[in-house]
Amino acid sequence: MNISLADAELLISSIFQDNGVDAVASLSVARALVQSEAAGQSGHGLRRVPTYVKQVRTGKVDGRALPLSSRPKPGILAIDANLGFAYPALDLAVDMLPAIVREQGIALAAINRSHHAGVMALTVERFAEQGLVAMMFANAPAAMAAWGGKTPLYGTNPIAFAVPVAGNDPLVIDLALSKVARGKVMEANQKKVSIPDDWAFDVDGNPTTDAAAALKGTMAPAGGAKGAALALMVEVLAAGLTGATFSHQASSLLDEHGPAPSLGHMIIAIDPNAATGAGTLERMAGLASEMAREEGVRLPGRRGRGLRRTALESGLTLEDDVMAAIEALR
Repeated sequence: MNISLADAELLISSIFQDNGVDAVASLSVARALVQSEAAGQSGHGLRRVPTYVKQVRTGKVDGRALPLSSRPKPGILAIDANLGFAYPALDLAVDMLPAIVREQGIALAAINRSHHAGVMALTVERFAEQGLVAMMFANAPAAMAAWGGKTPLYGTNPIAFAVPVAGNDPLVIDLALSKVARGKVMEANQKKVSIPDDWAFDVDGNPTTDAAAALKGTMAPAGGAKGAALALMVEVLAAGLTGATFSHQASSLLDEHGPAPSLGHMIIAIDPNAATGAGTLERMAGLASEMAREEGVRLPGRRGRGLRRTALESGLTLEDDVMAAIEALR
């Protein structure tokens, strides 16, 4: 079926509220999932709704929770997600952190006791739209082994980055440190289709095309040993420095069983002119123009924004099984 973004947000928000989620949190979650779907990231979009709702029903996520913030240091915004959804905590960071950055030149938000961070490009982009450079790190339940091992230790531990560009859309980078995001494997498992044999390993450490076996095994790190090393870096920043649960201690985001995942996120935001005084965004525009001069080069972040603009005009086309699963939650 086809549905407008506004109607999709209302539908998803009402589903969460019907299942006992706070109204503010429901709207925050709905907006994030719909925007993810519109950006072409269906593995982080509306296919997550049934799992999220089941987790609320079992108490794995506290649907009534809202985040709390404090300022332990001048450049630090500490946010406790209170074992609720990540999106209200991310909204709070987007609301509060820019003012601190303008005071300090650089500041960070340390978010703990959180949940699935979703499409992080959508978060860092919101800082770029306010004229700031932003980096975000998040850990996730263990899905990748340390290099040379077979036991899941790190999450896919994504990194996102955005920088504003004078007179144009920001440059936005969002990548999981596994070869592909685990949400793609989850989606393949839901659709009962195979995956490429270089995405993941089964429990014995063998490459697999079976999405179900991949979810029980480990994801292949992007870039081999380098990707595994970066996953460790993100684990330290997102969990070690925020007080959140380490990936190997966290329960799954893909089912309703076990305790709250209690994951962590770190956002570092920078005033682009803090060191130079002025003109940085114009220099970024020059760099972007130089990149775009060569045929075949695609500026990072532009595809997702283009898809969202199209969805805003023509709505979302959702698969029947997705809508059936959502409607069944009423």
